[in-house]
Amino acid sequence: MNQLQALIFDVDGTLANTERDGHRVAFNQAFAEKGLDWHWSVELYADLLTVAGGKERIKYHIDRYQPTLPTTDSMSDFIINLHQLKNQYYQALLKQGAIPLRPGVKRIVTEARKQGIRLAIATTSALSNATALLENTLDPNWFEVIAAGDIVPQKKPAPDIYYYVLAKMNLAGSNCLVFEDSHHGLQAATKAGLKTIVTVNNYTEKQNFDEAVLVVNHLGESDNPTKFIQGSIANINYLSLGAVQSLL
Repeated sequence: MNQLQALIFDVDGTLANTERDGHRVAFNQAFAEKGLDWHWSVELYADLLTVAGGKERIKYHIDRYQPTLPTTDSMSDFIINLHQLKNQYYQALLKQGAIPLRPGVKRIVTEARKQGIRLAIATTSALSNATALLENTLDPNWFEVIAAGDIVPQKKPAPDIYYYVLAKMNLAGSNCLVFEDSHHGLQAATKAGLKTIVTVNNYTEKQNFDEAVLVVNHLGESDNPTKFIQGSIANINYLSLGAVQSLL
């Protein structure tokens, strides 16, 4: 068995259910402030989540649904400014404590720190958003690398962000485990040679996770057991650090 040296976490949908009740809400608040007659419903946002990255999501919405745009800005400036405004609303939601961590996340991160397992973040979310979530739920200083946003040329499902993390930590993929929530994230990690545990949510539960070493509803707690969707680990009710290490 390979020795577990690091855990690498995606952020949105993995550490917390940020998409439906965080980013989506913040986008709609930004649209309203800009006087746009756009509304991203829960159902529409499921379609938009097939595109990685907030700025890319706005452009996809414009290209696919062709809403009326202001004539004062260039397309690129309009998207950048709108995305920045949305990030302000999103970070305000985080400060209000509106977006808690998913079950088991703080427990397994704390356990890893106690046992000297290194921690990292690999996300397509903007760095400011990833950091804001960590500041309001965990501690950014616990994570040796926080790789986020446009730090690499291509976002997930490209593996660039995971290659970046491995290079920064000087680690082999065989000594790391990744936690993701989406097919795009799983593709990115798998292409980088990383074994991946998927914790699904309402937006991703029907996606294809054949390449994952384990698919669960969440990491679980003693009073909130993990449901195994694909794969299993015998004689456990929730995922401990020792249990996930056995997957290497």
